[in-house]
Amino acid sequence: MALADQLRLMVLTDAALLKGRDPVAVCRQAVAGGQGATLVQVRDKSAAPRDLVALTRALVAALPVPVIVNDRVDVALAAGASGAHLGQDDIPLDVVRPHVPNGFLLGVSVGSSDEAGRAAAWRADYWSIGPCYATANKSDAGPALGSEGFERLARRAPLGMPVIGIGGISATNAAAVIRAGAVGVAVIGAVMGAVDPEQAALAIRAVFPG
Repeated sequence: MALADQLRLMVLTDAALLKGRDPVAVCRQAVAGGQGATLVQVRDKSAAPRDLVALTRALVAALPVPVIVNDRVDVALAAGASGAHLGQDDIPLDVVRPHVPNGFLLGVSVGSSDEAGRAAAWRADYWSIGPCYATANKSDAGPALGSEGFERLARRAPLGMPVIGIGGISATNAAAVIRAGAVGVAVIGAVMGAVDPEQAALAIRAVFPG
């Protein structure tokens, strides 16, 4: 599957939103037999590394889509994940790149003009730009960019670099981000917090053209 297709709908795990539900079962529902989520990102800032490795391994074994890990390249490598997503305050992506296998996916967060300038020099596989809209699921998120702000930053990406939108995205506003140049979207609450994660993921996928 082409990278742009893998990035169409990235779902991030969130222990608080799961409210005791099994994360593997919820992610299975979100993937919806290949019609929903196209990539899962394991994100848990408070989990012990041992627990994060165990969860990532379980998701890799259970899901037919790629699994990546937020922040922790070491956990991703130990668990056999497909890649990692790095923030601007994590280990610089250009430092990490020489130490991971060929084909190991490395994404980076971009939320401002300054961050876009730094990221443009890194060999990232994709940019995650946001927050597009107000979100309560990321405490360190900056001000909402809106679709116009997203588009301005997306234009700063290197030629051919796929970009996705994140932050407050749901089935009701995802289309605006796609029209602004996103190949896909990343969501947390819209799927992890849904009563029916499968239907929530399918509703977001339904806004994509074609």
